[in-house]
Amino acid sequence: MKQYKISLCMVMGIITVFLLVCLSYKLNNPSDEVKETSMSNTLIDKLGNSSSKPAEASQMKLTTSGLVSTESTSIMKHLHPTTKPGIMFVQTSGELNPSPLTMCSVESAARLNPDKPVYFFMTAFNDDISKYQEPEYKGIPLLSSFKNVIILPLNPKELFNSTPLAGWYEKIDPSKETFWFHVLADGCRLALLWKYGGIYLDTDVISIKPLQFENFLCEESNNRANNAALGFNCSHSFIESCLSDFVEDYNGADWGHQGPKLMTRILKKWCGTDNLNDFLNKKYKGILYLSSNWFYPVPYTDWQRLFEEGTWNENSEEIRNEFTKTRGVHIWNFLSGRHRAHIKGSRSIIEYLFSEFCPRTYEELM
Repeated sequence: MKQYKISLCMVMGIITVFLLVCLSYKLNNPSDEVKETSMSNTLIDKLGNSSSKPAEASQMKLTTSGLVSTESTSIMKHLHPTTKPGIMFVQTSGELNPSPLTMCSVESAARLNPDKPVYFFMTAFNDDISKYQEPEYKGIPLLSSFKNVIILPLNPKELFNSTPLAGWYEKIDPSKETFWFHVLADGCRLALLWKYGGIYLDTDVISIKPLQFENFLCEESNNRANNAALGFNCSHSFIESCLSDFVEDYNGADWGHQGPKLMTRILKKWCGTDNLNDFLNKKYKGILYLSSNWFYPVPYTDWQRLFEEGTWNENSEEIRNEFTKTRGVHIWNFLSGRHRAHIKGSRSIIEYLFSEFCPRTYEELM
């Protein structure tokens, strides 16, 4: 009996050891099903990561400028004038829905200069494109669809820092200024050109030909320069002189004193003359002084001609011939902005400019 009990204990011990060995093997060697599931999940993770973050260069999307890779678009959209000079526009009025004329100015510059970034600075913009969606906002989504248009916030205090305008801006009281938004824009363009260089255009200049980087300003009329179209390298001594004069000879109550009149004063000093006509279409001390047909083919005294109905038909070459040597047409918005004109269907010069050089604005916002 005693021997039987010993044998039974031995058998139970052997069975226990066998079960423990099997359990240990199971724990250290998962089944094929578990292995397959684990491998499958790992592969899905890898494929998921690959498909959710494909190489930007392999993606394409359709923009108003054609089919472009998102890689080039992404690179362009992250540009800033500190790293790549471009064509610059400024809106100081605080509006978040730019006028059709402003839209046309930016669009036309972007279309004709696809290799250059076009920077649109807005005082009311907070640097988050996603907050400005249709239908509440139309202009910002339209402009941002162009691969080379970069919309940036404009903070005058930051912009004027480290320039002669810093102290002036701290002391000025905008509520007492007659032409504050215009004066502020006059100062901003000088500071932008001084800090970054590039080309500055007013938001009422419709581009009709590509622009090249050059130190230039343009005649408005006889012996008078204007500041609606400017091109300068950063830290140029001419712009430095303009910044100093802006503060030292400030007179905000006199229309144009901080803008066209300032340009004329400094250019005369630069050239050492009271007669600027001798320098037209010539480069003097590194600055090219262009004749009025480059940006002011229609003088401000004749601005209404731009809106005269029935002056253009699709088969006529008269308008094209008139602007053969023109790079951009200044619309004189300070005067024409008060004129409520129906552009679409008017067969006017302004309709020709909109339909030819900013078709998206013409079709969607007019």
